[in-house]
Amino acid sequence: MLTARSTILAFVAIGLTGCMVGPDFQRPDAPQTGRYTETPLEPQTVSSPGMAGAAQRFVTGASLPEQWWSLYRSEPLDRLIRDGISDSPTLAAARATLRQAQENLNAQTGALMYPAVDANLSATREKFSNASVGLPGTNIFNLYGASINVSYMLDVFGGNRRELESLQSLVDFQRYQLQGAHLTLTGNIVTAAIREAGLRAQIQSTRDILAAEHDSINRVQRQYELGGAARLELIAQQAQAAQTEATLPPLENALALTRHQLATLVGRLPSEAAVPEFSLDTLHLPDDLPVSLPSELVRQRPDIQAAEALLHQASAQVGVATANLYPKITLDGSFGVQSNQLHSLFGGPSIWSIGAGLLQPLFHGGQLQAERRAAIAAYDAAEAQYRETVLQAFRNVADALRALEGDARTVKAQTEAEALARSTLDLTRTQYQLGGTSYVALLVAQRQYDLARLNLTVAQANRYADTAALFQALGGGWWKLDNEANAPESQPAQPKTN
Repeated sequence: MLTARSTILAFVAIGLTGCMVGPDFQRPDAPQTGRYTETPLEPQTVSSPGMAGAAQRFVTGASLPEQWWSLYRSEPLDRLIRDGISDSPTLAAARATLRQAQENLNAQTGALMYPAVDANLSATREKFSNASVGLPGTNIFNLYGASINVSYMLDVFGGNRRELESLQSLVDFQRYQLQGAHLTLTGNIVTAAIREAGLRAQIQSTRDILAAEHDSINRVQRQYELGGAARLELIAQQAQAAQTEATLPPLENALALTRHQLATLVGRLPSEAAVPEFSLDTLHLPDDLPVSLPSELVRQRPDIQAAEALLHQASAQVGVATANLYPKITLDGSFGVQSNQLHSLFGGPSIWSIGAGLLQPLFHGGQLQAERRAAIAAYDAAEAQYRETVLQAFRNVADALRALEGDARTVKAQTEAEALARSTLDLTRTQYQLGGTSYVALLVAQRQYDLARLNLTVAQANRYADTAALFQALGGGWWKLDNEANAPESQPAQPKTN
């Protein structure tokens, strides 16, 4: 016959090695595809004259650098991103949330996997009437007690371990959320810097155009005063200059807003930020574009990894709900002493108890079965959300790749259009000075050149921005960062037992 001690040890062994009901999580397989776009990519984009028109090569299967923004070869940009990573309140909040999730896991690990041991000390002063035993008088005495209570719930069917598995998945989710915030922050800084550079280029082009138009106004004004030009020509030139000048305030306002955005992204007040100025001339267009294999994308994108962590958490919750259908065994024990003298407390008589309890759900009106079905439905929803995240990720990469191909062609076309418009303007201006064409033709040529020049600037800026969008869509190389690359893989599936 087993002794009480042997029985307790047997129960503890069962609790530590018992089965885990519910599904064992399996990582979803990567999509079985060899490319991102409907048709294969060309090895490189088309090229055109100028630094911003150089061809970009797609290097399939190459690894993204952890600091992908360094490919723009801009020390001010590198410095600004370092400041942003250091001072961003968004990253600070994400780090704190990760710590919170980790401490919640630590707390529940202690509560669910280890016995609870509590010490209790008590002291009471009592008055006892001797009349209750047939004697006169009363007695007043002190009573002191000390005890230790131990309780432990055996995890026979793995409900506690599934709960901890769920909490660990939430820790993983918060870690990937931190990596996603890191990627979003760096991408937003790069995009804002490129937007500033593009706006500065547009503003400078507009000012150059405006200066040329004012020169034309002065020239026509002199001709008008000498009787060599009609007043209509002067008014037309002034109207065109006014239209050009009207485009400056919106561009300058957009530039100011972009500067404010850069300041807040790096954790500074707009009024106090010493943010460097950016121009397209100081940014290098990356020549080689690493394009990860489609099978690797699901392990690189933080949002996909976060969705997978939520899927894992939902799977574990199915196990928790399943374990609630099975019995729960609890062990309790206590040992204590009592004495009416404080100095002899631990020499007094001992009081001890030991016991075990079993709770078997019998009837809860269908509550437990409904909770399990709800957990399964939550898993199905998480699985659908995971698939949606994967689809959007592949779409982001495909969009960025096609955008880069289109940007290169647009830059080439706009470069040719700008060159032709410049030649047309020079020829028309010469003809006008020689009296071979009308002033209206000169205005048309001037406007066509102005538009071509602005369109080329916008096309160049778009190419820089879409390059950054590709790096973001591929995951940004965050998994290689020294300080934050320890995102754990999902736990390997354990053999399922029941």
